[in-house]
Amino acid sequence: MAFSRVALLICTVIGYFVIASAGNFYQDFDITWGDGRAKILNNGELLTLSLDKASGSGFQSKNEYLFGKIDMQLKLVPGNSAGTVTAYYLSSKGATWDEIDFEFLGNLSGEPYILHTNVFSQGKGNREQQFYLWFDPTADFHTYSILWNPQRIVFSVDGSPIREFKNMESKGVPFPKNQAMRIYSSLWNADDWATRGGLVKTDWTQAPFTASYRNFNANACTVSSGTSSCGSNYPSSSNNAWLSEELDSTNQERLKWLQKNYMIYNYCSDTQRFPQGLPPECNTA
Repeated sequence: MAFSRVALLICTVIGYFVIASAGNFYQDFDITWGDGRAKILNNGELLTLSLDKASGSGFQSKNEYLFGKIDMQLKLVPGNSAGTVTAYYLSSKGATWDEIDFEFLGNLSGEPYILHTNVFSQGKGNREQQFYLWFDPTADFHTYSILWNPQRIVFSVDGSPIREFKNMESKGVPFPKNQAMRIYSSLWNADDWATRGGLVKTDWTQAPFTASYRNFNANACTVSSGTSSCGSNYPSSSNNAWLSEELDSTNQERLKWLQKNYMIYNYCSDTQRFPQGLPPECNTA
């Protein structure tokens, strides 16, 4: 699903270009499906996705990115959202695609949402980690961020890292670094698996279900016709520090604390699922 690119603010940095996009949904995204259920409002400052029994809805970025630090604020479906999934992710195309996923699995009223994360490289995923959140994600907007550089992928919530996936190609683990990815989001019905493994079905009397988005921001390298706006080299400078950013000691401790207290599933601990041995990245994490 290729759509026209849009000119964004281009900042010259040490002889090459980094795209800095302070979001306007009209400029940055295309609504791709939903037959009117997705709406851009407030002069491009707000986007809403809706789901009813007939259809969900979705959007995607006009630009493709190869490395970036990407923020989006989301307010999730309130009330009884059981059976629904709000997906927000980066993905390339093709049989050996790369993908970096946030998925929010709906809940019965009063029960916590589950934040589901995954990383695909060269078409291989099965790297799920799941978390409860330490706040009500339906009451207000919260910032969900992906840092993706040649060394690591970091998932963060309101600035706090919850997951890090390091580049371990030296251990034979493929890492997403060669395929440009678009940003996608969708709200859809997944009551065959989303809530308690599919035991709890969507209550359509609660429809339409609506999720809201605002304050998209990307410091990122865009790709057009196979050429990166960042060129072939990634020099270090204060203006593109995200390209070599890593977790400092404070954030490493924060990551450990959040995983200890809020992680509810980690594929690297699931020995039943991997009877022949855990994936190699689990043994080097």
